[in-house]
Amino acid sequence: MADKKVIAIDIGGSHVKIMANSGGQVRKFVSGPEMTAETMANALPELWEGLEFDAISMGYPGPVIHNRILAEPHNLAPGWRGYDFEKHFGKPVRIINDALMQAIGSYDGGRMLFLGLGTGLGAAMIVENVAQPMELAHLPFKKGRTYEEYLGEASLEKRGHKKWKHHVFDAVDTLTAALQPDYVVIGGGNVDHLKELPPNARRGDNANAFKGGFALWTDEKLVI
Repeated sequence: MADKKVIAIDIGGSHVKIMANSGGQVRKFVSGPEMTAETMANALPELWEGLEFDAISMGYPGPVIHNRILAEPHNLAPGWRGYDFEKHFGKPVRIINDALMQAIGSYDGGRMLFLGLGTGLGAAMIVENVAQPMELAHLPFKKGRTYEEYLGEASLEKRGHKKWKHHVFDAVDTLTAALQPDYVVIGGGNVDHLKELPPNARRGDNANAFKGGFALWTDEKLVI
């Protein structure tokens, strides 16, 4: 499996990005609230023109279980649940939550908690190569409000950097106490707003999403 040629697709609220493990640069196009699964599927062949691949990995911004999308995305158009990407592309496709895909690409062994700070909050846990997505974003955190309401981009804009940072540190402390990770990786676009990180945490990189996508087909130790 290590020599399988894979294209990884990172589906976001503003862009769809792809990369092949055979080499080359990231390619992307604009997504947005009018993009359906069909719209994206029709646009991808032009984007990956000239690339050779045997299989496809997708990081989807929502819950996914056993390769099935469970809910429509918040920041894209509906029409994703039940869409048959394998039939459309004629290639094998593996779909997982986008935060989990970035987490896999960030994993260095042991027990890792991953938090993705972006428009919302993505989360995943990997324990001894067993990868588990976690829908922490909408769990209660403080004063009847959710983790996402305190750690998401809207909170950064509303409360300001100092208070937002305090809530990030507080959330990492709470989740570390509950889940007992060996280390925490904080990724997503808004990690750039943190000059300092909580104890036992390191900075992630959105490019790790592609590494995670490749690993879905090439890492035989990985269990999802």
